Amino acid sequence: MVKRIFELLNNMNDILELKPSEVWRYFYDLTQIPRPTGHMEGVTEYLLAFGRVQGLEAEQDEAGNVLIRKPASPGMEERKPVVIQSHLDMVPQKNGSVAHDFLKDPIPAYVDGEWVKAHETTLGADNGIGVALMLAVLADKGLRHAPLEALFTIDEEVGMVGVSGLKPGLLQGGVLLNCDSEEEGCLFAGCAGGMDLNITFQYQKGTPLIVGDVPVKLTLGGLKGGHSGIDIHLGRANANKLMFRFLKEAVRDYGARLASVRGGTARNAIPREAEAIITLPEDSVEALWELVADSQELWRAEYAGIETAGIHFSAEMTQPPFALIPVGVQDDLINAVEGCQNGVISMLHDFPGTVESSSNLAVVESSKGKIDLRILARSSSESRKEAVCSSLESIFSLAGARVEYDGAYSGWQPNIQSPALTTLQAVYRRMYGVEPAVKVMHAGLECGIIQKVYPDMDMVSFGPDLVSPHSPDEAVRIASVAKTWDFLVAALEAIK
Repeated sequence: MVKRIFELLNNMNDILELKPSEVWRYFYDLTQIPRPTGHMEGVTEYLLAFGRVQGLEAEQDEAGNVLIRKPASPGMEERKPVVIQSHLDMVPQKNGSVAHDFLKDPIPAYVDGEWVKAHETTLGADNGIGVALMLAVLADKGLRHAPLEALFTIDEEVGMVGVSGLKPGLLQGGVLLNCDSEEEGCLFAGCAGGMDLNITFQYQKGTPLIVGDVPVKLTLGGLKGGHSGIDIHLGRANANKLMFRFLKEAVRDYGARLASVRGGTARNAIPREAEAIITLPEDSVEALWELVADSQELWRAEYAGIETAGIHFSAEMTQPPFALIPVGVQDDLINAVEGCQNGVISMLHDFPGTVESSSNLAVVESSKGKIDLRILARSSSESRKEAVCSSLESIFSLAGARVEYDGAYSGWQPNIQSPALTTLQAVYRRMYGVEPAVKVMHAGLECGIIQKVYPDMDMVSFGPDLVSPHSPDEAVRIASVAKTWDFLVAALEAIK
């Protein structure tokens, strides 16, 4: 263990040796500043101090977003300002085996071959690499560009809070370059919108334990999880769906009763872990053990080639719970979760291979007198998004739950005739000799909300290769960061 810690520390130092050095230095700084969604004080103070040190105009708007302005290069003063934009927060996900406090601890980032990763936590490259690229642009006095407005938004990962508070008149730019995409060689011209469904099953009091029944704790883990937009088409297992699939059989065939359940931690992450406490007759325990083993074997077979790390499902005797969830609520909950749509729902015809609509059963958590669930529905079609939400609402309403909507944000409507897109396509083609792909992202980007406030602003999104965001497997490809930096520099000079 000590040897492993020393290896990590050495590899963390290796980050500062990567090229382009300024980009990686700023990214390393960000890994040292706790910045989960809702805790932006440290990183916004860092940005405002950065602006002062660089001698640039820096301000914080009413919503908490930071804007830093950089004057044009000599001879380019007459060009309309260009906006570059990224969000500051990160999704705090970790494996249960590590005691990491996202409010205090730096991210344990390290170099692993051609990738930068974190030790069993999210890396924060989403969107820390975009922020680092922007800081490097602001600090570099040798670049050629129009007047720049660097917009750093807060709390994007939960409801796009910061950008939703953006006011007209703050930005003067005519073109916006969003640095929150995760596939080098692709230019994104549109994205999906989203809606949170907050679902609650309530009851007055729990049911007393059944005499003679014994308590068992079920633990499910080892799943990949990932970004509920970017990774939703990969067919990864959802820990909540698997757990309730098991619970239905355990209740129906073995007389099990549900005392508590918990799975998932973030609305925009595919849940990787879940646990439940049940009780059941003592003479059914041996059969339950077999069902647990059979379920693990079955799920590993069903997700072979997808959940390559291996799904782990176990059961153990535990302390008796205080009470059981009433049987009627228990059955309605299990049936509703089993019946609700999860994963890809429809695909886009105009962009083959691109998801149009999806849902993610992200969080389930029971507490005294209630069970809360959170689902994030996404779609690049507003009408289809409403239809998906309506379908989910119907399932849970029929089960007796209260369903409320929250965190709605608009999609970014594609403009294939965009002058900025045409310019960036030409720049990429000239630099690398190949045509960049033009895509619509199923994940949510802030461009859609910015577009509503600044309808005449032309927008394109791009970024380096980033895999498994919103999960502890998150990693960014080192070579793609250098390529993205070179492309950003050339794009800023070319945009007129």
